[in-house]
Amino acid sequence: MKKEIRDAFRVQFKWTVLQFAKGNRTDAKAYRDFNVPKSTFYGWKRAYEKDGKAGLARKKPIAHNHPKSLKQDVVDQILELRHTYKLGPERITWYLERYHGIKTSVSTVYRTLVRNGMRRLPKSSPRRSIHTRRYTKEVPGHHIQVDVKFVSLRNFEGQKVRRFQYTAIDDATRIRALKIYPRHNQQNAIKFIDYVIDKFLFRIHTIRTDRGHEFQAQFHWHVEDKGIRHVYIKPRSPQLNGKVERSHRTDQEEFYQLLTYTDDVDLNKKLAEWERFYNLDCPHGAFKGKTPYEALRCMLE
Repeated sequence: MKKEIRDAFRVQFKWTVLQFAKGNRTDAKAYRDFNVPKSTFYGWKRAYEKDGKAGLARKKPIAHNHPKSLKQDVVDQILELRHTYKLGPERITWYLERYHGIKTSVSTVYRTLVRNGMRRLPKSSPRRSIHTRRYTKEVPGHHIQVDVKFVSLRNFEGQKVRRFQYTAIDDATRIRALKIYPRHNQQNAIKFIDYVIDKFLFRIHTIRTDRGHEFQAQFHWHVEDKGIRHVYIKPRSPQLNGKVERSHRTDQEEFYQLLTYTDDVDLNKKLAEWERFYNLDCPHGAFKGKTPYEALRCMLE
């Protein structure tokens, strides 16, 4: 017998017992004749008086105040992280533990998102597209990916401001170096590489770039003169520098969309703070919630 049919028979039986009691004007005779426990009978009666015949249907027992249920302020933080930063359940779990001291499981965060209608990200959210086999270097400094992000900002007067963020990221540890320049040329690319060499705590073996005009002959030979190998990725294959490209998306979603531009001095100051936060405090998916510098420390132990 199907479950729906069994449930319908149960509802009909309960209703029959209650109607028998009502017709005979005695509850005791009804629950005794039908061999129903007294407490059960009065439970049916209360449900029928409250919701009618629909109240007699069997309901799944749910604890309204479970001792391990999330507090409302934690639920609000989960929904805020999902709405503002478009984070997945795993990254939300890392952020809650690292910055709010709240330990919870990935499955709990996922169920919270489902209950609040936020199971899926909006269709406008970027989707990962994999074109080549993914890889990760195991030695810090073996490969440094370098690229330029075009940044479009607006000042208080609403005028468009164009700046260029030069980014270097270590393939093994994801440690980054960032600089903003007003012009996009080889001279600034050379200055940036000198900054990267001073910034990184390990020796750099190879730098990978695309074939942009800022990475041509002057830049190439400057890098080679430093004892560092410079290689170009294949044309029209940005996925070969995928780690720096993905980090630019993080910059856009978690830094620039929250930024109010005033002047270049303020922008460079805030970018330096963002660089420090990314390297020292930002949990990374490749390292199960560890930061880039925590990953470096584990590799050196």
